[in-house]
Amino acid sequence: MDQTPKSNPQNFERLALAVESLVKQERWTRRFANFLKLAIAAYVIFFIYVTIDKMNTIEHIEAKALGEKHVALVKLEGAIVPGTKISAETINPILEQAFKNSASKAVIIKANSPGGSPVQSALINDEITRLKTTYKKPVYVVIEDLCASGCYYVAVAADKIYANKGSMIGSIGVRMDTFGVTGLMEKLGIENRSMHAGEHKSFIDPFSKKDEEGRAFFKKMVLEKTHQQFIATVREGRGDRIKETPEIYSGLVWLGEDAIKNGLIDELNTVGGVARDVIGTSHIKLYEPKKSFMEEIMGDITSETSSKLALYLSSMR
Repeated sequence: MDQTPKSNPQNFERLALAVESLVKQERWTRRFANFLKLAIAAYVIFFIYVTIDKMNTIEHIEAKALGEKHVALVKLEGAIVPGTKISAETINPILEQAFKNSASKAVIIKANSPGGSPVQSALINDEITRLKTTYKKPVYVVIEDLCASGCYYVAVAADKIYANKGSMIGSIGVRMDTFGVTGLMEKLGIENRSMHAGEHKSFIDPFSKKDEEGRAFFKKMVLEKTHQQFIATVREGRGDRIKETPEIYSGLVWLGEDAIKNGLIDELNTVGGVARDVIGTSHIKLYEPKKSFMEEIMGDITSETSSKLALYLSSMR
């Protein structure tokens, strides 16, 4: 007896329909994937086009602005440290551009810094002095919140210094921070086994006993000499405007109104006020390090994200 089941035409038809449906679905999925890839590619191309167009527009506007009479603004914001955006290596070329442009009537340095490296500050001061002599162009410093120590070292190269009544100015002094933990090490049973050649090589080592002779030498030959260089630079820059009192070179700071009285600054004013009232134009052009393509894009994204986040957080209060 034959046990083989008879073929059912309906089963074949159902199978054919299922296969056809699967093929259609696969074809649709493939087409959708291709469409999605094309859409993403088109978006990327459009984004690049818009970005390049925007940058070209900005460059065109900047080129036009550079050709018009303006006040050149250079920012000195943050600690003055080598290898950063607030170092002589970065700031001096920007100052060169600001002075060199024949369309700039004067240079304003907007200062807001706690100071930093005395060498970097001296290099920037020297460059300002050279440039204003070379290009016969006035330079002004306008202080916002703070201009202390190395920042003031830079500022005294200007023809005039302006500030706000609440600005903190001064700190004409030199410091080097260190610490010692030998007492704590003894309590914890920790022994310092570092080695050195040279009697005073480890005079600032926080894990060794205080080297009074080495510290005294460093204070006399480095800190005090640097302080005297600072004082000489202030005297050269400010001339008889500076009031020679025992406190003036002690490292203390003063607010704007008192800084006028002791000659640390000349007047109270703002960047816009100096441009308008002293230089005679409200057209201000910012000179800054040229940003790369990615920095421009990431800067815009970061700025937009920060704004939206701040708005969201404020709405939650």
